[in-house]
Amino acid sequence: MREINVLSPATVANFVCGFDVLGFALNEPCDEMTVRLRADSEIKIINLSDYDLPTEPEKNVAGAALIALQKSLETLIGFDVEIKKNIKPGSGIGSSAASAGGAVVAANFLLDNKFSKQELVAFAMNGEVIASGVKHADNVAPCILGGVTLVRSSNPLDVVTLSAPPLFVTVLHPQIEIRTSDARAILSEKVLLKNAVRQWGNVAALVAGLMKGDYDLIGRSMEDYLIEPVRKILIPAFDEIKTKSKQAGALGGGISGSGPSIFMLSKDEQTAKEIEKEMCAIYTRIGVEFHSYVTSINNEGVKVCH
Repeated sequence: MREINVLSPATVANFVCGFDVLGFALNEPCDEMTVRLRADSEIKIINLSDYDLPTEPEKNVAGAALIALQKSLETLIGFDVEIKKNIKPGSGIGSSAASAGGAVVAANFLLDNKFSKQELVAFAMNGEVIASGVKHADNVAPCILGGVTLVRSSNPLDVVTLSAPPLFVTVLHPQIEIRTSDARAILSEKVLLKNAVRQWGNVAALVAGLMKGDYDLIGRSMEDYLIEPVRKILIPAFDEIKTKSKQAGALGGGISGSGPSIFMLSKDEQTAKEIEKEMCAIYTRIGVEFHSYVTSINNEGVKVCH
C-alpha cells in the first residue's frame, strides 16, 4: 500500500499521581491522519486544521517523530502527512502525542510493520521534545499501545501495558491554553520525602487497583501530593470541580497532563454524564468557555483504517 488513514486518540497523562509514568488512551476525540509514501526521502507536512501548526518537519511533532523513524531505515523513504487535528493543541489531552503517534504507526504500516510498537513509542517521543522540551512517553505510549500504560523507564525505554476494569471518563476542556513547557517550569525540582513516600504508595496502589479491578482502591489512590497542588492554580475553579464531581459519584480524577483539561473517572456512563452536568454548570456560572466529553478508555490505540 502507498497510502493509509489512521485515527489517533487523545490521551490522559499522569493519571493524577503518576507524573510522567502513567497514562491512558481515550475513545474520543481522535486526530484524523493520512500518510503516503513518497518517491523521494522528503517528509512533507500538510496541515488541514485551523490551528497554526508548523509544517517544517523538524519543527512539527509528527515530522520529528518520522525523522527519528527514518534514521532507523536502511534506505531513506519519504512521507506525505496530512493532519486534521480534532484534539486542540495545548488542551492537556495529548494533542502532540496524537500527531506523533499517528504518524509513526501509519508509516510503520506502510513499511510492512518493520518496527515493534515499543520502537514506535521511542520514535514518537522525539515529537514530544518539540512540544514540551522533554522526551516523555506517558502520552505517546497509551496513544500507540492503547489502554493504560506504565512507563517504568524512559531511558532505556520500558513500557508496561496494564489491565483495567471498564472505566468511563468525563473530560472538561477549558478554552484556555497552558503550554506544557510552561506548566513544567513552575514545578519544584525538590520534594519533601514524606510527600514522595505518600506518592509512591498511591502510584503502587493505583496500579494494583487497576489490575485487580478494585474501583474503591482506584478511587482512594488518585491523590497527588507533588504536581496538582502547584498546577491547579492555573485552572479556574479546579477545587470546586473536583469536589462537585466526587459528590456526583466520581471515583476521582484531576488534571489531564499539564492541563487545562480536567478528567474524572466513573464506573458507569450515567454517572459520567451527571459529572459532566456538574462541571459544565460551574464553568457556565463563572463565564469560562469550555468543551466537554464523556468517553471511555480506548484499548486499541492508534486505529489503522483500511
